[in-house]
Amino acid sequence: MTASSSTERLPRLLSLVPYFLARPGVLISEAAADFGVTAQQLRKDLELLWMCGLPGYGPGDLIDLSFDGDTVTVTYDAGMNRPLRLTAEEATALLVALRALADTPGVADTDAVRRTLAKIESAVGQAQPAGVVVGLAGRESRATAEVREPLQRALQDRRAVRLRYYTISRDEISDRVVDPMRLLLVDGRSYLEAWCRRAEGVRLFRLDRIDEVDVLAEPATPPPHAEPTDVSEGLYRPEPDQHVAMLVLEPDARWVAEYYPVDEVTELGDGRARVLMRYTDESWMVRLMLGLGRDVHVERPEELAGQIRERARQALRRASLAPVD
Repeated sequence: MTASSSTERLPRLLSLVPYFLARPGVLISEAAADFGVTAQQLRKDLELLWMCGLPGYGPGDLIDLSFDGDTVTVTYDAGMNRPLRLTAEEATALLVALRALADTPGVADTDAVRRTLAKIESAVGQAQPAGVVVGLAGRESRATAEVREPLQRALQDRRAVRLRYYTISRDEISDRVVDPMRLLLVDGRSYLEAWCRRAEGVRLFRLDRIDEVDVLAEPATPPPHAEPTDVSEGLYRPEPDQHVAMLVLEPDARWVAEYYPVDEVTELGDGRARVLMRYTDESWMVRLMLGLGRDVHVERPEELAGQIRERARQALRRASLAPVD
C-alpha cells in the first residue's frame, strides 16, 4: 500500500464505525458510494476493522460486525461511536508535527503529508490558540537544509563526520568528530544521534545548531555499547548541576519556550506564559535575559534577578559616561 493510499484510508477507517452505527443494515454498495471507494475496497476496510479494538484485544474488546448478504451492522463499536473531532489545541499540535514531516526530506511522502495538512487546516479554519508558534518546522527546515544532506550521506555510507557545533547551555562553539548512528525527528526538531569521540558517549546534536559538516573518509565505528537514546519521555532530563529559573514571558518572548528546553508551561492569558527553564552557565543566562529586556520577568531565583539588575545598572552607567559625538 502506498503512503498516499494509507493517508486516504485512515480517515475512512475512523469514520466507518459511526457511519454504520447510524445506518444499521445499509447496503455495502451504498456505503461504498458514500465513501467514494469500490465495494471490494470497503469490504477490505471492514475486514481490517474487524481485528481492531481496545488494548488487550480479547474477544469482547474487538470491533464486532454482523454481515447479512450485502448488508453490514456494527454489533460492538469498541468505543469508536462518534466521528473523529479535534480540539483547536490538538489540531495545532498535529499541524506542527505534520509541517515538520513535510519539511524533512526522506522521512515521509511529502505530497501525502501536504494534502493531509490542507485538509486539517480547512477543517479547523486555521484556528490557532494565542502564543502557539505553528511555523516552527519551516524555520528549522531553512536552517538545517545545508547540513541534512551530508549527514544522510554519512549515515548511508557509514562515515565519520567532523562537526562545528554550538552548545547552547555553555554558549560555545566546538569542533568534534562523531560516529553517526541515526537522524531523529522529536517534537518538531531534527537531531543527529552519534557517538561523540571527545565526550566518549552518545550525544544528540540539533541540526539547526550545526554550523559545518565535513564527511570524513574514515568509517563510522560507534562502540558496541553505544545504545540509542530513549526519547519516549522527551529529550531533556534534569542534570544535578543545573539551575532552574522561573520566567514570565511576554508574547514577543514566547519564542524562548520554543527554542530552549523548558518545563511546566503555564498559560497566563493575553499570550503570556510562565515557564521553568534549566540552565548551567549563569553568565549566559544573564546575557539572554538582558537581551530580552521588558519581554521577560525573572521571578526566581533572586540571585539571578539580582545579577541581571546589576549588569543593567553597569550598562547604564557606562552609557552615561560615553562621549557624545
